Amino acid sequence: MTMDLDKFKEQILFLNEHADSYHVDIMDGHYVPNISLSPWFIQEIRKISTLPISAHLMVTEPAFWVQQLIDINCEWICMHAEVLDGLAFRLIDQIHDAGLKAGIVLNPETPVQMILPYIDLLDKVTIMTVDPGFAGQRFIEGALDKIVELRELREQHGYQYVIEMDGSSNRRSFKRIDEAGPDIYIVGRSGLFGLDDSIETSWEIMMTDYQEMTGKVLV
Repeated sequence: MTMDLDKFKEQILFLNEHADSYHVDIMDGHYVPNISLSPWFIQEIRKISTLPISAHLMVTEPAFWVQQLIDINCEWICMHAEVLDGLAFRLIDQIHDAGLKAGIVLNPETPVQMILPYIDLLDKVTIMTVDPGFAGQRFIEGALDKIVELRELREQHGYQYVIEMDGSSNRRSFKRIDEAGPDIYIVGRSGLFGLDDSIETSWEIMMTDYQEMTGKVLV
């Protein structure tokens, strides 16, 4: 959502060699007051990339979108817990039956307890550290406590999900995020795409920022 669409191919070709996966925000204008990407956009990425793609569904009717993403073989399909009452088990099973991975996303104010009935079925849990819907929002540091909680639950019960954070991952927040210990960082405008007009330079700045703030070198 935050990449420069004028340089779409250039940026994707560079990121193919540096990133681990792509995170595509799909917004319907109802669950959040914004409209962004779509399954069509994932198909466009497929033309020039073989990296795994994770679709983040910020929508009020996830069932409408899940089958579309299954049809294009999107590797990760991630749905907001807040709209899954009465749907969670059916949609997770539907994703798994297609040989794909199911994820759940939690808003900053949503507790981990909401997903405990089906947490053992999940392949990924994403913790929002901003309110969903728009780039460039304030980092909500307290949401990181849920990452620690999820790590402890995974260790205690042998759950298989990976833990991802989403929102304002940048120089100012890298140290605190690293201390919480997610498996996957999502970087957007403030952490990557807005650092320079060149994606190569932006990537170098991001890597330097991370190293300086955490003392760790990413490879």
